Amino acid sequence: MTNPISKWNYPTTVLFGVGRIKELPASLADNAIKNPLFVTDPGLAKLPVVDSTLAILKDAGIPYGVFSDVKPNPVESNLTAGIEVFNKGGHDGVIAFGGGSALDLGKLIAFQARQTRPVWDFEDIGDWWTRASADSIVPIIAVPTTAGTGSEVGRAGVITHEATRTKKVIFHPKMMPAIVIADPELTSGMPPFITAGTGMDALAHCLEAYCAPGYHPMADGIGVEGVRLVLENLPKAFRDGSDLIARANMMSAAAMGATAFQKGLGAIHSMSHPIGSLYDTHHGMTNAVFMPYVLAFNREAIEERIERLAAYCGIDGGFDGFVAKIVSLREELNVPNTLHGLVKDLDMDAERKGLIADMAIVDPTAGGNPIKLTREGALKLLESALTGTV
Repeated sequence: MTNPISKWNYPTTVLFGVGRIKELPASLADNAIKNPLFVTDPGLAKLPVVDSTLAILKDAGIPYGVFSDVKPNPVESNLTAGIEVFNKGGHDGVIAFGGGSALDLGKLIAFQARQTRPVWDFEDIGDWWTRASADSIVPIIAVPTTAGTGSEVGRAGVITHEATRTKKVIFHPKMMPAIVIADPELTSGMPPFITAGTGMDALAHCLEAYCAPGYHPMADGIGVEGVRLVLENLPKAFRDGSDLIARANMMSAAAMGATAFQKGLGAIHSMSHPIGSLYDTHHGMTNAVFMPYVLAFNREAIEERIERLAAYCGIDGGFDGFVAKIVSLREELNVPNTLHGLVKDLDMDAERKGLIADMAIVDPTAGGNPIKLTREGALKLLESALTGTV
């Protein structure tokens, strides 16, 4: 790098550790939130972890509303419904509680509830975020219950445009949560499938950020350590959900991935997003399927970097050894080798493959891939993920 010029923005206050959820009332008070909307997903809303958290608010005498109409891949109608509940309840802030879908939608409700323009006007393109009324954005307290997306330390939310079935990234600096409560105990009830999928999402974030072109040594360093934490702790958390040390390290890795990927993501994500939009697959699991195929596709541009990463993680064999480690990790976590393992009776004709390729190359994450992702390249990656050929 002969001309190291860049712009860096790093995240927010994080209350990290077992039992920190008890500090939720104080966190609300610190941000002058008196009547929060508690946003979570429908599955989580039925579990004791939500009841116990709401009990903390009740015991503190804090009024609140609850919204849980959130799809695994949130859509515009979820956002519209959430805004209606927010405004009807006269809420003045959001508690975003759950995995990536609930965190993203909670942040989007806080951002969009008092805007006058449609949410698509704030897509993460150029300076579109400056169109928003910053003073209208209400504060957010983020409480992750999975260890994957890292949305709790991000300034954006992902939402699917139902008309076009494409995922859009909505960005604004004030979408960054004011406080994050990262309590590993909240993740102990995650089933193995979700532990694996969210953990592989965290790995994809750290790995792609590290491989993305550009000058950002802080992101590189965070990404490298995040990869190591995932490789060492995800199998432990998968085997024993009550291992709070492994859970804590995975929560750290998730936040690190989202902190690092402001540098960029790449084809793992740009290929996964169309599949998630069209087939409603789990995002992290879809990333996991594409991971070794994208590494092989990018080899010419990233081999030296991956060799350094492998050495840091104690993996022999350089690039090939690292890819082998990813493949073995997938097997250990019961990640399918191909897309057929994610989508029952998957049948793609040439037209559908072309549509996926076209969606992938214009996805906002495609620009961070170390090798320019063309339509031909996207079709090649798709075929690899369908056939299992690295």
